[in-house]
Amino acid sequence: MALRVLSVSQNLRQLSKGAELLKRYKATASLKKTLVNIPATQVTRLDNGLRVASEDSGAATATVGLWIDAGSRSETEKNNGVAHFLEHMAFKGTAKRSQTDLELEVENLGAHLNAYTSREQTVFYAKCLSKDVPKAVEILADIIQNSKLGESEIERERSVILREMQEVESNLQEVVFDHLHATAYQGTPLGQTILGPTKNIKCIGKQDLCDYISTHYKASRIVLAGAGGVKHDDLVKLAQDNLRGLENTFDGKPPAITPCRFTGSEVRVRDDSLPLAHVAVAVEGCGWTDQDNIPLMVANTLIGAWDRSQGGGVNNASNLARASAEDNLCHSFQSFNTCYKDTGLWGIYFVCDPLQCEDMLFNVQTEWMRLCTMVTEAEVERAKNLLKTNMLLQLDGTTPICEDIGRQMLCYNRRIPLHELEQRTDAVSVSNVRDVAMKYIYDRCPAVAAVGPVENLPEYNRIRSSMYWLRV
Repeated sequence: MALRVLSVSQNLRQLSKGAELLKRYKATASLKKTLVNIPATQVTRLDNGLRVASEDSGAATATVGLWIDAGSRSETEKNNGVAHFLEHMAFKGTAKRSQTDLELEVENLGAHLNAYTSREQTVFYAKCLSKDVPKAVEILADIIQNSKLGESEIERERSVILREMQEVESNLQEVVFDHLHATAYQGTPLGQTILGPTKNIKCIGKQDLCDYISTHYKASRIVLAGAGGVKHDDLVKLAQDNLRGLENTFDGKPPAITPCRFTGSEVRVRDDSLPLAHVAVAVEGCGWTDQDNIPLMVANTLIGAWDRSQGGGVNNASNLARASAEDNLCHSFQSFNTCYKDTGLWGIYFVCDPLQCEDMLFNVQTEWMRLCTMVTEAEVERAKNLLKTNMLLQLDGTTPICEDIGRQMLCYNRRIPLHELEQRTDAVSVSNVRDVAMKYIYDRCPAVAAVGPVENLPEYNRIRSSMYWLRV
């Protein structure tokens, strides 16, 4: 009787297992079908070289924007900060709209007009109702082609930017990442801050702004991106009507990308008046188009992120999160994979009590060495699933999709379909993760940036000596 019950139990278990596999297969098949059926990104290049890219989802709202292939990396030491300054000046009036007229027009549409500057890109975008896309495109085109750049507005924005710099100084994460870039890419354009030094902001004038526009705001370096309720043919016509005046000729040679070498080094700003230590450690990663990018993203996801509000304790999937929770190693940590055209930073940023700096760093480097040598298949599968989920969650809404289109057009010259990204992520194996970890992490000189009470952070040579295991 007992044997019969055991046999029935085993059969039920097999049936249950089979049902679970069937359910998982159906879910996977449904996801693949959904990803393939997402509206395609259509791309058109105008006669002047400007590219128009859009994804029409038929939504009631839309986001349209201009992505410009120029940021703080395109600046020199002398004019560092001019790209961000120009972003501020864009909303201060044009040849046919005063600042008040511009603000009223946007308000009356119920739209949102915004901009930001990064190290490699400058972006101006608007979120509005689908029916208002023509007006939004016309406003964006007017902003980048006909900004007035009045002397009084320049002086007013100068003080605004200086106040913004003071606010950034109070954001220690921003401060640490600026220091990390400064030490990792010292002596190169990527080592410069986006806002620029105070001495530059105090002396940037109208001629500096005009020179930057005439050098970098060329049609071939600009993408008009749209997402949501945007018909591609209509967007192309709007681009032809409003942006055909953009030139694509350069005075002399076109500006080229300056290669930015990575330097293993450190910068420490010790301030014992701060309650917590803020530390970032990174190795040189790869550029956007490098084949190692996806495996490095999986490795980055595997390390993960955690903070005390999440709890979890022994139930955390990430080894580092589990150790952080159990041993009170830090208040928070986040792994990052920052990519640029030809290089990148792969590493971790953590915030901890002063006495925990050494223990936290030991656990981080131990986990990095484990990535290089004995990461398991189950961990990689979990990281791949989490990465795919994060990719989809980040594209929730017309603005993130529009941003994804604009960025990818500048980085890859195409929009990578989601099903292709899923396939490339699924193709990453344990050996791929180990190989890229050995290539980029193992026995490499890291860049270290630390701010706060960092007396207990090991000195650089000790950190460097923990970037390899003799027992491998």
